[in-house]
Amino acid sequence: MRALLVPVKSFHEAKLRLAGVLDDRDREALARRLGELVLHSTPEIATYVACDDGDVADWALGEGAFVLWTPGLGLSGAVGAGVRYLGEIGYALAVVAHADLPLVVSLASFGREGEVTLAPDLSLDGTNVAAVPTGAGFAFAYGAGSYSRHREEAERLGLPVRVVHDRRLASDVDLPADLALVSGLLRLDSLGTKR
Repeated sequence: MRALLVPVKSFHEAKLRLAGVLDDRDREALARRLGELVLHSTPEIATYVACDDGDVADWALGEGAFVLWTPGLGLSGAVGAGVRYLGEIGYALAVVAHADLPLVVSLASFGREGEVTLAPDLSLDGTNVAAVPTGAGFAFAYGAGSYSRHREEAERLGLPVRVVHDRRLASDVDLPADLALVSGLLRLDSLGTKR
């Protein structure tokens, strides 16, 4: 059994690196729309949202996801707690996907039990999607260089590592240059960009 785990930060604090080109309202709308794409990417498995914001929790419930309340843990701590919880309730594999993947495809077959599967970002720096055995005690370490750290963690645990280089999973939305792809894909031309 596998589950999808999506960590989502407060929409008010999302995509701050886009503040130079999108105002607060548009950044929040973008974060919600990208999150919806990820939450609905894999309807055949249970989807959980790890969050510490009431608006995000309400949104996640409205989108049909289960909510894991993870206040004060930060991204790595929230994902670690979420994976442990999924193991406690019977899931053998957790597929962790960030909520800003505009080209995401179904993750129903991403990863296999007994191994760690990683989908890095385009620069091979961050980890956009990771599948880990829930009982392995995998220590997540997000932030700059997380892809290398996650490979090292799998090796430390003696778990085989499989790397998936898929542009659809590697493309995320962090910088203003990323908006060209997103605006065409999601028809975000209604979002008013700063001039």
